[in-house]
Amino acid sequence: MKSPRRTTLCCMIIVIYLSQATPNLNLESIVHPLILREHELAGKEPLRQKRAVASSRGAAEEYTVDVEISFENASFLEPIKTYLNSLSFPIQGNSTDQATTTILSIEVTTVCRPTGNEIWCSCETGYRWPQERCLHTLTCQEHDGFPAGHRCSCLKGLPPKGPFCQLQGADVTLRMSVRLNVGFQQDLKNSSSALYRSYKTDLETAFWKGYSILPGFKLVTVTGFRPGSVVVTYEVKTTTPSPELMRKANDQVMRNLNQTYKMDYNSFQVVTSNETKFTIVPEIIFEGDTVTLMCETEVLSSNVSWHHVERHSDLQNNSRFSVYTFVLNNMTSISRLTIYNITQGDAGEYICKLTLDIFEYESRKKMDVTPIRILATEEMKVTCDNNPVSLNCCSEINVNWSTVEWKQQGKINIPGNPETDTDSGCSRYTLKADGRQCPSSLGGMRVTYVCEFVSEHGARGSKSIEVTFTSVANLTITRDPISVSEGQNFSIKCISDVSNYDEVYWNTSAGIKIYPKFYTTKRYADGAESVLTVNTVTREWNGTYHCIFRYKNSYSVATKDVTVYPLPLEPNIMVDPLEATIPCKGSHHFKCCIEENEDYKVTFQMDSLSFLAEKEVNGKQVCYKYNFMASSVSWCPKKLNVFCHFTNAANNSVQSPSMKLNLVPGENIMCQDPIIGVGEPGKVIQKLCQFSRVPSSPGSPTGGIITYKCVGSQWKVKKNDCISAPINSLLQLAKALIKSPYQDAKLPKYLKDLSVSTGKVKHEVSSFPGSLGAIINILDLLSTVPTQVNSEMMTHVLSTVNTILSKPVLSTWKVVQQQQTNQSSQLLDSVERFSRALRPEDSTVLSINQTNVQMRSMVIKPGHPKAYKQSFVFSDSDLWGNVAIENCHLGNLQRDSSIVTVAFPTLKTILTQDVPGKNFANSLVMTTTVSHNITLPNISMTFKNINPSGAVPRCVFWNFDLANHTGGWDSSGCSVNKVDEDSVSCVCDHLTSFSILMSPDSPYPGSLLEILLDIISYIGLCFSILSLAACLVVEAVVWKSVTKNRTSYMRHICIVNIAASLLVADSWFIVAAAIRNHYHPLNKTACVAATFFIHFFYLSVFFWMLTLGLMLFYRLVFILHDASKSIQKTIAFSLGYGCPLVISVITVGATQPQEVYMRKNACWLNWEDTKALLAFVIPALIIVVVNMTIMIVVISKILRPSIGDKPSKQEKSSLFQINKSIGVLTPLLGLTWGFGLATVFQGSNAVFHIIFTLLNAFQGLFILLFGCLWDQKVQEALLKKFSLSRWSSQHSKSTSLGSSTPVFSMSSPISRRFNNLFGKTGTYNVSTPETTSSSLENTSSAYSLLN
Repeated sequence: MKSPRRTTLCCMIIVIYLSQATPNLNLESIVHPLILREHELAGKEPLRQKRAVASSRGAAEEYTVDVEISFENASFLEPIKTYLNSLSFPIQGNSTDQATTTILSIEVTTVCRPTGNEIWCSCETGYRWPQERCLHTLTCQEHDGFPAGHRCSCLKGLPPKGPFCQLQGADVTLRMSVRLNVGFQQDLKNSSSALYRSYKTDLETAFWKGYSILPGFKLVTVTGFRPGSVVVTYEVKTTTPSPELMRKANDQVMRNLNQTYKMDYNSFQVVTSNETKFTIVPEIIFEGDTVTLMCETEVLSSNVSWHHVERHSDLQNNSRFSVYTFVLNNMTSISRLTIYNITQGDAGEYICKLTLDIFEYESRKKMDVTPIRILATEEMKVTCDNNPVSLNCCSEINVNWSTVEWKQQGKINIPGNPETDTDSGCSRYTLKADGRQCPSSLGGMRVTYVCEFVSEHGARGSKSIEVTFTSVANLTITRDPISVSEGQNFSIKCISDVSNYDEVYWNTSAGIKIYPKFYTTKRYADGAESVLTVNTVTREWNGTYHCIFRYKNSYSVATKDVTVYPLPLEPNIMVDPLEATIPCKGSHHFKCCIEENEDYKVTFQMDSLSFLAEKEVNGKQVCYKYNFMASSVSWCPKKLNVFCHFTNAANNSVQSPSMKLNLVPGENIMCQDPIIGVGEPGKVIQKLCQFSRVPSSPGSPTGGIITYKCVGSQWKVKKNDCISAPINSLLQLAKALIKSPYQDAKLPKYLKDLSVSTGKVKHEVSSFPGSLGAIINILDLLSTVPTQVNSEMMTHVLSTVNTILSKPVLSTWKVVQQQQTNQSSQLLDSVERFSRALRPEDSTVLSINQTNVQMRSMVIKPGHPKAYKQSFVFSDSDLWGNVAIENCHLGNLQRDSSIVTVAFPTLKTILTQDVPGKNFANSLVMTTTVSHNITLPNISMTFKNINPSGAVPRCVFWNFDLANHTGGWDSSGCSVNKVDEDSVSCVCDHLTSFSILMSPDSPYPGSLLEILLDIISYIGLCFSILSLAACLVVEAVVWKSVTKNRTSYMRHICIVNIAASLLVADSWFIVAAAIRNHYHPLNKTACVAATFFIHFFYLSVFFWMLTLGLMLFYRLVFILHDASKSIQKTIAFSLGYGCPLVISVITVGATQPQEVYMRKNACWLNWEDTKALLAFVIPALIIVVVNMTIMIVVISKILRPSIGDKPSKQEKSSLFQINKSIGVLTPLLGLTWGFGLATVFQGSNAVFHIIFTLLNAFQGLFILLFGCLWDQKVQEALLKKFSLSRWSSQHSKSTSLGSSTPVFSMSSPISRRFNNLFGKTGTYNVSTPETTSSSLENTSSAYSLLN
């Protein structure tokens, strides 16, 4: 080292040496080549690697040379530094034949200055001493101390053999940009264009030459161009350069680039990375935490900014954000961003950016904010029995929580002991509650416990646990002992003094639960009670019963013993005979049999007589007999009722069904049989099948009743309702099962036995209607039992149904239907009850296929349910069908609800027809049910269409409430959606059994009758509308001429409003036809509007006719009373429009909220559901009757007037004119709607449809002819209006009128024919050729009064 007073300047020189031979440089005293540093820093990446440059003369190698310059005078330091900085690079050295040397750059790295008696060597900006020098050499700032991991920038003394100060950091990628002041061309966006490649090549060449002076330079790449003149973006990979060196490199670029590019020197921008240490504390951030984000870099600058990417905002100091930037030890820049009470909205990516000269040092980090989630049971029930209970809270994310706090809120204070396990992130709160803390009066008191987790950085998360404290229940049960006989009833009441419980149930001493339908439970404010009620006791009820109130794991139990004494049930006592005829001197055996051998006292009783019975045991059957002698009765003939009484050990008795006994003289008896008995000709008697000649096995008797009739001298079977022995046995078991306390436990085995037995006795089922009826009754009984049915049970049910719906059994069904019409409906109802109770165990979809029945079901799972779509195909019956419910209608169903559809191909033939011979089900019958009795809207179904030609398909469902609850087809809520050649699509807004019904009465869409009615309707409506418009035009033309007095004024007011109302009604009728197709309205709202206005204006037509009739009645009956025109108009308009408006509004208001205002297939008033059509038919028919009555009264009064009220000749003529209009119009309008009413009812003939269409379509023409043009005064006014001889004399007018009578004049032949219909003769004429002028004027005056 030189003298201590010397100043030393160390430089780093980068040179390229090009030689054919190995260079021989003797710089050992002052040069430290890269190879030495690589040797000294073994295992570390060198600051600069050698770069081989292609040359035609040999290999070019790059060297970094450290040069030490010492000088005595310290004042030389700054001039030398200035001189070195002003040099332009590269500098070509001396060239020889063997080598060429080029200096790329010279950088001052280390400066040593004398300080006191020491030499302090400090690093220039951008350089640092190597770490090993800081550790082994005394630093200038040793007394200040350095943080661990930081390099020093000043040493005492220069290391004798280096290394000197080195560049900071490792390799970095500088993202740079510069602007070219030239016009931007679109080809610069296309990397494959020639212009792009040319720019890229030229610029990269200049960049390589300029930035190669940077220490650690590796490469430079142009990444693209963007508008803004032309902005070039490029990347330079090097070590971090100093700003001074970067400016030199930029100068080099400017000099090396062609001037045509017009590069803007002031537009250079540099963004660097890998220079900033970015930390976030804490690592796991919860909502509410105080979070610190820290940027730390060795670039000394206080110009630091923070940016939140998602919010696109720079962060400044405020109440929630705090930014603090400082320089530590003149070595490190630190910026700290503190976020208080952080929220999830603060999550996202944050940018820390430090700016120094043209350099931007940027670091990014993403931060997630997590809410504190506490897991705990939200509700708990605690019994105050002094047992410890633990409340548990756990954090979803386990961190080192600062504290966990427990708080409670409630009317009672029950403290506990908290305990926190930091390893699991859970806290337990253990408490004990005794009866003193929550007595029975406070049973059910709720206390809220809150566990709150607090993080080390201030976040808080809590969870509430609702704890209900209840005292242990004290039960009180019925005190009296219970001792009953079979067939009687009993009840047990169990009372609790607390009202809170989880479950109440009853079971036996064996632990078997009683079926829930036998008991009811009620909760009160201060207690609860459960009552076990048995209406018909069997011996299965004998035993001990436990009433159990369960609350959590605490049970309160009360017991009661029930003693049941055996006694036969009345239905189980089989009597013979049911009815018997005995000669007055004859005898007959009576017997009562039961299927048990108990010690009963049995007596027979008739009237006041009582006889002890004789016991006879036959296997399992025990019969009690008595031989009755007719001579024991004092008189004959006589009718008696015989009973047998069974008395048990408890002295309770039961009476058998009665046996009817007829004592008759012996001479009338013709039929005699030892088993059946005797009878007179024509006598009909019934016998139990097991006591008749029907074969029966001893162990299993035949059931049912057989009916005999005495024909000639022999008994003939009239009706056989016998039940085969196996089926009868199952029927008796079913009757016993529904009375059993364990019926739900017994049901699965019973259904299996029923399925097996039914399959074995197919022949008996098809031969005996009684066996078929018994199976239907069994299914009906059993379907009331289950609350849940599994797939195995449902399979057995459908197997039984499959047997009784097989084709060989269909003929037996006809016999059953003749005897009891609701058997098929009963079967369908039973299947639906089983379907609603179905709960498949292990699958979401269940399918059961039989020949005559198929079932599909789907379980609704949590989340978004799939649409319910099922298909059924019966190849044997050539029928198919589909059912679908969209998933949007399934979202409200309870979790694990079941949708079940069952399809029957043969049931259609046995369900009762709603109108015999007219309507018939002609497809599959599909029943769809949902568990929990939930109603679903909009179920879509498709049926195979096998309709007969010309029939209209109707979508119907089986309504069990129709026909006195025997059931029938109903179309309410169902409509045809689409009809194809082979299918019919239906839509219904409810669930039950569906089919399509063929209705031959209504015209089939597209049929000849339908086309004919459409043609008549549209042609007639056109004529009607044109006629009504013509009527209004005529009235407008002749108005002044025909309304010269009050009566004629009112008459024409009525005619005009009749025509206007009918014109508007017909127009709305056309609108209604346009907005529907053959099956349903296209726009329901428009259809409702059309229905309302058609109803309103058609009613207005009738009410204006009523107004016309009442005016006629008023003018002739109340002659001396003369109301003003304004009063008459007010009354007329109130009646003509007010009444129809009230009726129409009430009708739509009462029916539209239930969507039963209009028909499903037409825009007109509903008939099938609400009979809303009566709101039109009844007023119309009443008006027709009233007007006809008025017409009769007026005619009689005109023909036979009383003294004092005889009208004048002119008045009489005018009144006849009004009477004539009413007389013609009223029958026409009345008959029109009379025929229309006939078409509503089923079975109406096509003739009614045609007549109704004709009369309704041509109403407007009738009004024009008979209400307007038939009026002679109107005719005269028209002739005067359009006559070519207005300038003629009055006499000429008279002559003209006399010689050319108009077609519709009173004297014309047509008018005379119509007049004769209403009592007028040809002697009454308006005018004749001989009429004088004065008489004509008088006559005209009379018509003006009324016309």
